[in-house]
Amino acid sequence: MGGVLDAEVREVALPRGTYCVVGHGATVDSPVVRIVVARCQVDYAGRLSAHLPLATRVLMLKSDGSVLIHSDGGSYKPLNWMSPPCTVREGVSEDGRAEWLVSATKSDDTLRILIDEVLHDTSHDLGIDPGLQKDGVEKHLQELLAEHPASLAAGLTLVRREFMTAIGPVDLMCRDADGLSVAVEIKRRGDIDGVEQLTRYLDLLNRDPALTRKGAVRGIFAAQEIKPQARVLATDRGIACALVDYDALRGMDDGEHRLF
Repeated sequence: MGGVLDAEVREVALPRGTYCVVGHGATVDSPVVRIVVARCQVDYAGRLSAHLPLATRVLMLKSDGSVLIHSDGGSYKPLNWMSPPCTVREGVSEDGRAEWLVSATKSDDTLRILIDEVLHDTSHDLGIDPGLQKDGVEKHLQELLAEHPASLAAGLTLVRREFMTAIGPVDLMCRDADGLSVAVEIKRRGDIDGVEQLTRYLDLLNRDPALTRKGAVRGIFAAQEIKPQARVLATDRGIACALVDYDALRGMDDGEHRLF
């Protein structure tokens, strides 16, 4: 932990980038993440009341000033938490147990954590996180599909990427084997909003005589995952749906080398 100073019990607001744990006669101020595994019970009071009975849990005090309580289940979602800015007061309850009192700075919400036994207590400086760098984002999908338009429909060829309309660019403008224009909208996850967007593009494109000489411009809604509601809406509007196999497009999914 960071510096420990002899002091009276007092509350310290948590600025972004640090947290302060204040105990009887000690103030701890450290710009690190603290992880505690402990048998504890937790009571939340505020806009609603909630109680977590005695059990082994993970308590996390993050350097952004938040406090989170996790169990072994529930995936990534904490059982309870306090968002920053907040104040943490560490002391001893009337019955002699370690007690953390977490108070929200901007409301009357509180978390009271009573600890029976600490199994693990460690602190880490995680440094600056570069952020999530996504694989398979729409821009890369667009580049790959522009190189392989026939993966969406047999005989499809590329005319232009980012085909501009009055309300924005269509991801791909293509031509099918019969010479008809095809507008392709690409999403990582296809939902109703994406179908509505492509519908608006098609309405404008079908007013252009240069694109409709051989027939109406049709649409393809392409995504790695398409929600059922979006598929129903697209089908109702005459828009084809195409699931994109990102690994296959990148040449990573080589069927000749599979065991099964």
